[in-house]
Amino acid sequence: MGCMNAATGAPQPTAPSGINPAPRSLAPDLARGLMLMLIAAANVSWFLWGREASETGPHLLDGSVLDRVAQFVMIVTVDGRIYPLFAFLFGYGMVQFVRSRLARNEPYREVRRMLRRRHWTMLLLIGPLHAALLFMGDIVAAYGLVALILVALFFDRQERTLWICVWILVGLWALNAVSSIIGGVAMAVFSPDLIPLMSKGMPDIQGMTVGQENYLWSIVGRLGMWAAGGLLQGIFSAVPITILLGWIAARRGILDDPASHKPLLQRVALFGIAIGWIGGLPSALTHMGVLTVPSWTFAGLDTLSGAAGALGYVALFGLLAAHWQTTPPAPVRWIAAAGKRSLTFYLWQSLIFAPLFSAWGFGIGGTVGTATALGIAMLVWLASIPLAVLLERKGARGPAEAVLRRITYGRGVTAKSKG
Repeated sequence: MGCMNAATGAPQPTAPSGINPAPRSLAPDLARGLMLMLIAAANVSWFLWGREASETGPHLLDGSVLDRVAQFVMIVTVDGRIYPLFAFLFGYGMVQFVRSRLARNEPYREVRRMLRRRHWTMLLLIGPLHAALLFMGDIVAAYGLVALILVALFFDRQERTLWICVWILVGLWALNAVSSIIGGVAMAVFSPDLIPLMSKGMPDIQGMTVGQENYLWSIVGRLGMWAAGGLLQGIFSAVPITILLGWIAARRGILDDPASHKPLLQRVALFGIAIGWIGGLPSALTHMGVLTVPSWTFAGLDTLSGAAGALGYVALFGLLAAHWQTTPPAPVRWIAAAGKRSLTFYLWQSLIFAPLFSAWGFGIGGTVGTATALGIAMLVWLASIPLAVLLERKGARGPAEAVLRRITYGRGVTAKSKG
């Protein structure tokens, strides 16, 4: 065999042309399918408008008892935990992509070009269109930007280097978390009168986007908000950390063979979810008015605990897949079918949410509360499952995946090599 490839941990292929990659594992696809459910829950509150919302998130500051309970649960268990989960699986998929191309005897240099085209497409095409037409909180472009930077700097590095980078980033966020908590508590103790003043003048994000009755003006609002912060949200978050961890996990094949890594997955699931939920409690209590501190006090803590919670969810999904890997029941196969087409069904959610909730559409986002919106989000996710099954039975990719593959492979790759 050839020399080792640091990006994948596998040797450069010298096998005869036509070698097939290993059978597709259930765990990554099941994890992506369940992730889509959580993304729907995380995103739908951004489509509620016409009422006062939190300074640091989309949740309304009023509502029924059920609405308030739903907001509390969302902040503890979902908010800030799902985008790092997406990032981990995104990073894991990068290594899977490279391995699949190398298994078809593609030159490594060409595979790297494909990877760059893939991420430039996310940054310059799919992300901006999604933000302009449907949802200012698009993350596709942000992940494409982070991926371009990380791949250029670290993809061919040894695992030890990746771990050093991860721990440096964790350390920086830990310093941020500690300083934010100290500053917020100090303000609450010594200058509590300043806390209400800090919320004045904050932009009405939902009102400028989903609250616009004119669709063309809503495009301006969405693009403005996305350009001001959404495009860079991947850099100033836990996304780089979890992408790097996704690379490490993929090199070790943890989700490719979760049954062989059960002890590790059990520990990560237990401690990751516990840290994620406990770390979300202070922000939830602040939102509920139990703690009177500035809204940014626990932002750094949310970033770190969100990354831990994301890893915990990945591990939990991996354990479920290990249980069902050989004979998955039909619902598991259906969810995994959606996970294979996660980009398509991520965009599908916005395609339904935007006209349904926005003022330029049916406008129900101006009246429904958090609990009702979450119920609708679950229905939208469930409605995507039959569509995914239909595509699976036809052996067809999702439309977004088809476009991304077409651009990724370019003209220099034969149809046979696309696999």
